[in-house]
Amino acid sequence: MKNYNAVTVTSLSLLIVFLVFNFVDSFATIPLNNSFVLEGTGYAATKDVIKNSEINLSLYTHGQSGSSIISTIETGFVTLGDENFLITELKATMLREGKYIRINGVVQGDNEATVSFFGRQIEESQNGSIYGFTGRVISDETYKIIYTAKLEGVVKFKISEVNPNQKLQINITKGSSTQGIGLTTGSVDSLYFRHFSQDKISVEPGTTITIKNNDVVAHSILSGIQNADRHELIVADGKISTGKILPGQSADITLSDAGFYRLYDPDYPWMKIVAYVYPDIGGNVILGQSRN
Repeated sequence: MKNYNAVTVTSLSLLIVFLVFNFVDSFATIPLNNSFVLEGTGYAATKDVIKNSEINLSLYTHGQSGSSIISTIETGFVTLGDENFLITELKATMLREGKYIRINGVVQGDNEATVSFFGRQIEESQNGSIYGFTGRVISDETYKIIYTAKLEGVVKFKISEVNPNQKLQINITKGSSTQGIGLTTGSVDSLYFRHFSQDKISVEPGTTITIKNNDVVAHSILSGIQNADRHELIVADGKISTGKILPGQSADITLSDAGFYRLYDPDYPWMKIVAYVYPDIGGNVILGQSRN
């Protein structure tokens, strides 16, 4: 077992070297007062143990100092094997306009842990950027981590840009009830399927959205909070519930309060929408935040 771990740690070290020295020497433009999702998978290792690890973080950019952009991490989680840590207090700094990302702070599982990650951009497209992250998670032990993660912006809608005689509409795509089937994005991740016409959005409080079902089976959309149980990652919070939406039918939802929403179909849990609901602001202002 120890020989196997030694070989695996050596392989991880070589992968870290590859990620550090093979990145695209270009700048990403990260706008202020915008929302992003950072999702990644990788490994966490001590001298004797290697565990699978994931990150899923929701960020909001709100300040700038020189070429460094400051962001608040609203919600999300970090996993170490079967152990789940929810966000307690994390901040992210995007250096050189997004070419590098530094993440530091505290997460909470059965025990409190501190995290310190540093990422370099290794690929960029119109739909998102890929980063190679290294760093540490310190809980009962110190784990060295390595992730490949995607930073993706959310689509921002303004009420003033929506025709007053129309509602903002998001379509459930045909075939979404089958996992892995849906609208392919053609983005950096060629295996990614979109089950809604927009699955990451940013709107102002009070926005009403029409959910139209273009699939061949009924769907229902609920809002929920992130759960530490990996078998049930989202639990309904009672804020949004459409009831059954039959094929060809529609239902309206109103995102009344500022904050972060996770919308999902409980019967088809791979179908999810991330919604940031904040007023349009300027300057270096941190919004009043509701934490889920």
